[in-house]
Amino acid sequence: MKASDVGKVAVLMGGRSAERAVSLRSGSMVLAALKKKGFDAHAFDPKERGLGALIGERFDRAFIVLHGRYGEDGTIQGALELLDIPYTGSGVLASALAMDKWYAKLVWQACGIPTPRCELLTRKSDMHAVATRLGLPLMVKPANEGSSIGMTKVKSARDLSEAYALAANYDRVVIAEAFVDGVELTAAILGDRPLPLIKLETPREFYDYEAKYDAGDTRYIIPCGLPPDAERIIQDEALFAFRMLGCSGWGRVDLMLDLSGKPYFLEVNTSPGMTDHSLVPMAARHAGLSFEDLCLRILETARLEERGDDRVG
Repeated sequence: MKASDVGKVAVLMGGRSAERAVSLRSGSMVLAALKKKGFDAHAFDPKERGLGALIGERFDRAFIVLHGRYGEDGTIQGALELLDIPYTGSGVLASALAMDKWYAKLVWQACGIPTPRCELLTRKSDMHAVATRLGLPLMVKPANEGSSIGMTKVKSARDLSEAYALAANYDRVVIAEAFVDGVELTAAILGDRPLPLIKLETPREFYDYEAKYDAGDTRYIIPCGLPPDAERIIQDEALFAFRMLGCSGWGRVDLMLDLSGKPYFLEVNTSPGMTDHSLVPMAARHAGLSFEDLCLRILETARLEERGDDRVG
């Protein structure tokens, strides 16, 4: 793919979600990589500038590095469809489904994809009954946030109400999810190909926001330590889970491997982090792909969902 054939690229970063700071870090790295490759790439922050500017500046492509609400939930994807600007990552419906952990789980359950048992929580929920049904410990999460924002590992039923209140600060839909004791893995997807699995280890209660972006004691183990045949099976299952939500282009599938070796899929990130701590670039590097080449490969997937339009290359 030649830079001269692509035209003007908007690197969408920042935005209005609780993950704005991470998005700005991701976006600045993607922008630098595309410029290094010779692309006419420009930063565009939807919080600072209206969508009308996307039209006014006559962008030909959009590289989405927005995380969370208004960037990863189908909102910006729908706007770009209307503006006729091909974009990276999953389309409108897949983005919305993957962003909502509750509905993603319902789809996976219907497809026979293993995912931890969960329940919706409200202020009126009988927290002790929830803890009895799901068991302890359990995870409480906002359904529509990423980067583990608003998430709590609950070890006692008496702490459930407080965990619910924290999650409800970020989303009106809150879920309680059975905790899977075992190994945490992540599978990056690039095009139709799963990249090498990464095993995550943290001394913290779980792989929370601090562990993801700030802590120096998080361990990223690649190769993940599984026998090659076992890793290949999980990679294929992760790709299947990704596709069953309608996802495409690139993304990341997070899962737990329980003590018996059974995988339980947690969520799909359709616009994963691209910082120096991020997992997709790490997996790509292990597969022999530099950060700049990874950005190029992602840009190659830019399209319009409605027509299946791929104008790159």
